[in-house]
Amino acid sequence: MRNRLIYATFGILSTLVGVALGHLVAALTTPAASPVLAVGSKVITLTPTAMKEWAIRQFGDADKAILIGSVFLGVLVFAAIGGLLARRRVAVGAGLLVFLVAIAAYTALTRSGAGIVDLLPSLAAAVAGVASLWWLDRLARPQLGAHTRAAAVSVAAASVAGDSGAGDSVAGDDVSDSTSAGTSGGTSGASAGVSASRRGLLIGSGVLAAAAAAMGGAGHWISSYRTRLVDIALPSAARPIPPLPTGLESRVPGISPFQTSRDNFYRVDTRLTLPIVDVNSWTLTIDGDVDQEVTFTFDDLMGMELIERDITLTCVSNDIGGKYVGSARWLGVRLMDLLEMAGIENTKSDQILSTDVDGMTIGTPYDLATDGRDAMIAIGMNGKSLPIEHGFPARMVIPGLYGFISATKWISRITLTTYAETDSYWTERDWDTRTPIKISSRIDTPKPLARVEAGRTTIGGVAWAQHQGGIAKVQVRVDGGGWQDARLGPTAGEDYWRQWYLPWTAEPGQHNLAVRAVNGEGEVQTAARATPFPNGSSGIQEVVVTVV
Repeated sequence: MRNRLIYATFGILSTLVGVALGHLVAALTTPAASPVLAVGSKVITLTPTAMKEWAIRQFGDADKAILIGSVFLGVLVFAAIGGLLARRRVAVGAGLLVFLVAIAAYTALTRSGAGIVDLLPSLAAAVAGVASLWWLDRLARPQLGAHTRAAAVSVAAASVAGDSGAGDSVAGDDVSDSTSAGTSGGTSGASAGVSASRRGLLIGSGVLAAAAAAMGGAGHWISSYRTRLVDIALPSAARPIPPLPTGLESRVPGISPFQTSRDNFYRVDTRLTLPIVDVNSWTLTIDGDVDQEVTFTFDDLMGMELIERDITLTCVSNDIGGKYVGSARWLGVRLMDLLEMAGIENTKSDQILSTDVDGMTIGTPYDLATDGRDAMIAIGMNGKSLPIEHGFPARMVIPGLYGFISATKWISRITLTTYAETDSYWTERDWDTRTPIKISSRIDTPKPLARVEAGRTTIGGVAWAQHQGGIAKVQVRVDGGGWQDARLGPTAGEDYWRQWYLPWTAEPGQHNLAVRAVNGEGEVQTAARATPFPNGSSGIQEVVVTVV
């Protein structure tokens, strides 16, 4: 049993060394090709939509960390099995480790935009893992052999002692003495061998563990450094807009800030690691059903007429009262200006297919993107360049449409095509192709299940109805009573959310609070409940609080 546990540990330790080296090599080449991350990305691709939505609802921002942890745990289980197989024959255990790495290599090479260089992390992992397993086995064999010899000597001593007890007492003493001496010397030698080999095994295992930790840490640091925040001095908009009005956050504790900071802006995408984009070599190409293919550099975009707009973005995965919505001031080039440079007078396209630097695709209805709304290729966010997690160096921003059909980050290509001809990532998974954002509202304070002190307090939150006339009214209902008009915060246009609050005299007991919004066109937020799939959630948010 003890030997099996030792070899299971060998398999795990060898795999950790291989994964760590693979992660380090990936950090120096392509982070997404790191063995565990490559397998994790493939799992995301193959996971049914319903399960993805469930994971987002249950785990929120931790869903990716849980996914990576689950994949890693599965790898370690197989690694332990490989170690057990290596106890009988090293080649068999090593073969299982190589098989695991082969899966990682396959997933890395079949990613969108993958190249032969993406095979290097898996190759490095295979070599390091097999070499570590072989070395640990070499260190362990002398110890196991010494244990076997010591056991054999003990058995022989017991046998001799038993025989002497049945014979002459004098002869028995002689045999006992000689056997005792022989046994003592044999056992002593075996013990010395065991002690020496145990020290070597412990030292070797410690060296491998330290190497794995060092390589894994170095890989993480290098990846973080290569995806660090890069602030580029951006030109001003051709016609700068006034500063945002002062929001309600200073007067209503707990309410969302009027403008979402770059650090707190939500992030939802399919990536397990951020792409590494060199702004000096990055380009944006427009092709497909256009008069001519055109390509722009980042400097080209900065030299064009820039617009800035206050726009609220919403993820289609945002559930009722969810946090996947944020508001920022965006700086960029009008999408129409770029399309017109490519020539679209004769286009028959009904889809704008945008592609990021790693091949991820998003399809946008052509008519909605070109109907006069402020669709742009953004290069700035809240007065600075885009953070890498939000699309640096450029991303698409289209007000009024959920992000999965409009907000391509790290964009590198725009292709005018048709839905009949080309499917994007999300349409392949049966999400709708036309999804205007639904009227929504959220209670920020008090939080669900909060304990509130009795007396004068405030109910507050935000509401949004992008490109639908904005928010004209927000109403609150307490304990199923009548709808009361809340007080609205300042406005920044129809494409931006509004803060709201309602003074409330809270009486002891449990209370149910609900909120709904009315847009500028007089449409009331629907109470019909729907899950995010396939075209966005709907329904009235209700929270229960206890007043004490």
